[in-house]
Amino acid sequence: MLKSFIVRGRDIETTMLEVLRKDFGFQSFRPNQEGIMRGILDGRDVFTVMPTGGGKSLCYQLPAMIMEGTTVIISPLIALMKDQVDAALENGIPAAFMNSSMSAQEISAVYRRLRSGEVKLLYIAPERFAMPHFLETLKTFLVSLFAIDEAHCVSEWGHDFRPDYLSLSIIPKAFPHTPVAAFTATATLMVQEDIIRRIGLRNPHVVRASFNRENLFYEVRPKQKIELQILEFLMKHKDGPGIIYRTTRDAVMTTAGFLVSKGIKALPYHAGLSPRERTRNQEAFNRDEAQVVVATIAFGMGIDKSNVRFVIHGDLPKNVEAYYQETGRAGRDGEPARCLLFFSRGDIPKIRYFIDQITEASERSAAIEKLNQMAGYASHNICRRKQLLGFFGEDYPEGKCTGCDICEGSAELIDITVDAQIVMSAASRTGQRFGVGHIVDMVTGSDTKRIRELRHNEIKTYGVGKNKNKEHWRSIIHELLAQDIMEQEGGPYPVLKITRKGLDVLCGREKAFGLKREEAGASLAGGRVEYDEALFERLRALRKQIAEENEVPPYIIFSDRTLHEMCRRFPAALADMRTINGVGGVKLERYGEDFVREIKNYLEENPRERREDESTHSPVAGKKGKTAEATYELFKKGMSLEDIAGQRGLALSTVASHMAQAIRGGHYVDIDLLVAPAKRKEIESVFLGSGQWGLNPVIEHFGGTVTYEEAGLIRAWLQRKKETGDFGDLPGVSR
Repeated sequence: MLKSFIVRGRDIETTMLEVLRKDFGFQSFRPNQEGIMRGILDGRDVFTVMPTGGGKSLCYQLPAMIMEGTTVIISPLIALMKDQVDAALENGIPAAFMNSSMSAQEISAVYRRLRSGEVKLLYIAPERFAMPHFLETLKTFLVSLFAIDEAHCVSEWGHDFRPDYLSLSIIPKAFPHTPVAAFTATATLMVQEDIIRRIGLRNPHVVRASFNRENLFYEVRPKQKIELQILEFLMKHKDGPGIIYRTTRDAVMTTAGFLVSKGIKALPYHAGLSPRERTRNQEAFNRDEAQVVVATIAFGMGIDKSNVRFVIHGDLPKNVEAYYQETGRAGRDGEPARCLLFFSRGDIPKIRYFIDQITEASERSAAIEKLNQMAGYASHNICRRKQLLGFFGEDYPEGKCTGCDICEGSAELIDITVDAQIVMSAASRTGQRFGVGHIVDMVTGSDTKRIRELRHNEIKTYGVGKNKNKEHWRSIIHELLAQDIMEQEGGPYPVLKITRKGLDVLCGREKAFGLKREEAGASLAGGRVEYDEALFERLRALRKQIAEENEVPPYIIFSDRTLHEMCRRFPAALADMRTINGVGGVKLERYGEDFVREIKNYLEENPRERREDESTHSPVAGKKGKTAEATYELFKKGMSLEDIAGQRGLALSTVASHMAQAIRGGHYVDIDLLVAPAKRKEIESVFLGSGQWGLNPVIEHFGGTVTYEEAGLIRAWLQRKKETGDFGDLPGVSR
């Protein structure tokens, strides 16, 4: 029978709240946390599905502080253990780890600390349970709880099965009176049942939290020239750290090398690197010495970094569970973050090739189904959030999520029936025996040797779509595939077939619709929370200095979210600092005075910044406005866009969009003050030569040397000129 290890005589509810505030610095529990902890403290087994960033580590760390004995945490990633222990020590929790990277002397030292009752949290790898002497030694200590992290690794139905996890089934048998808590961020209902059965949890208290990460913005873009596309994104997100996933080691090295050549601090991470180099690169990323880490999807990174502001997938993941877990590494601090997937249907045959090597038929079939689900997520024009939650058996009841490209960045449904008929006619007239590339070449009138040999240049539909580029026709075909109007058959070079639904569209009995795609919304999910960015940079520099002195990653000192709150509330005394979320008693004692001093110095240097809005208690500087008009007024005074962005605490892209709005609105703007005349003329030529207003072709044409801001300003200027008929001496345009 299970038992509780709580010190007798304690008022549990009061104690939980006291520990939460004093030791961890939080004023209230997040959803589900209190119930999970209550189950553990009652001596019950617990199974919890809680998305990354939901605060699951607190669910076993806080009870460990209340219970007698040691809590043993099973973690699969050695690289992550040190960070977890460092974070616990920063909160004043006695913690240690034990893994294969340690010497015999170091392990003996940990055992001595366990015997003397000095360790509250012990992190170990699962393979240690296969060592009989370890289990027998562990029985000599008072173990209050076993917490199994990444519990989905025990299930063969999960996306990351690890045989070492099977040995954990011995825990309930070897420790019949000690509760076991299993945690995972990703598990379907079938995987959940499999985990409970394999570990042998005893009538567990089950908590299945919402999979909805409201602070994440999900976006899918067509994959074309992937390195350039990644560079374009990074040029707009220069300050935030992020992770880029590629499928192969070669792709990792190519992408990392390309970014470094463009001045981006990027580091590779994959299994082919030496353990020392992997550790060095991960630590550099954790310590904010590198903006980006480029990693293979298949290799676990053990990233516990809370301020990852974006996760990019340069290739299609194999399944939705892996994708969800990898994107979950963004925004763990609860602040807005972006999840961008570059999708090409050409990735599917590459993955299918490896799946086809699986000998077990049922395993191969399951892998194909998971791949199809992932491809569906990337290509279906319905809310990304709704699709993700639905995969895990959760309904998203609201109409628009305001946090994905479908709901926010894509404007409207348009009739694509004519274009659909052109594509299907080309496929039909060539016997439905050719793939995407050949059909695109046909409708655009490409003069290829294969088309001439097959005499497809004599077919009626040859060249009828030459007024639009190949990217447009590929996107039309992707829409038709997603909507089951067409399908692909065969491999590895699948051909296009018209479905029964497609015949209705081809014959005019039904219409086809697609999303009119425009630039994805600049705002992140959940909206931007205003804070003083100049102060944030000063506090971030102070945090980095303290972190280096203590040899820990900066986010372990304070998260970005904690710093943001300081930059909204300006705590200029230790008593005020105590009320900031994430500032516990130990951290207040260690770092409080340093941060208070920095804030006081800043306020003395910038007295106008201390004004407060009475309703929100947020700083509202007199010089900050919220309209494009305010930006334009500062521009008229001779300020550069960079200076305006700094003064108003806005992103440069936001300020540039304000100026584009002012230009379109008819305000006088000397465009040469915004973009150098020589560069302006080159950008004009590309816009006018293509006859289209899309920004991506311009950025691609210049190989990343022209920014979205520059292209957007020139576009607005040209559009205004076109509207007024005043083209001046623009090349290629007659009055």
